[in-house]
Amino acid sequence: MDAEGLEGFRDFVDNRSSALLRTAVLLSGGDRHAGEDLLQNALAKAAGRWERIDEPEAYVRQILYRQQIGRWRLKWRRRELTVAEPPETGTAPDASSAAELRVVMREALSRLTARQRTVLVLRYFEDLPEAEVARLLGCSVGTVRSTTHRSLARLRVLAPELAALGPADAELRSSRDHLPVEVRP
Repeated sequence: MDAEGLEGFRDFVDNRSSALLRTAVLLSGGDRHAGEDLLQNALAKAAGRWERIDEPEAYVRQILYRQQIGRWRLKWRRRELTVAEPPETGTAPDASSAAELRVVMREALSRLTARQRTVLVLRYFEDLPEAEVARLLGCSVGTVRSTTHRSLARLRVLAPELAALGPADAELRSSRDHLPVEVRP
């Protein structure tokens, strides 16, 4: 890579790494360290082809998705981490309710399978249409729909407090910091 390409790559990493890291953390079930590893591997792959990439962010996101798919296909399974119950939420939303909601959502996402988590992240966090998700994951649109349906149902079981959000929490529900659990596919 020449000096101009190296500078362009550095600028891209400086400007887009935080958004890409959020996606990587969500794809890895809320595990920040695994998300950082996922992003670092994707950026290393992109750096090798940097001068031939037309749309760098789309290219890196594609690498993230495909690496995560590769992780699901591994024969071994990660041990599930046991965690304490989430704190009870108050009736009136306050400054900490958004943070509590993110913690509950992250915990619930981490308890989904990697495939379920990836489909939800692509559909709701990345806001991709079903056809695009199917193309990225190499499956049919019907598979995306059924996986989305089962994933949301499982999420409702794992974190019923997310489905029970009242009208006062509408601002929280529309935030891109968590998935809209009340959406029915």
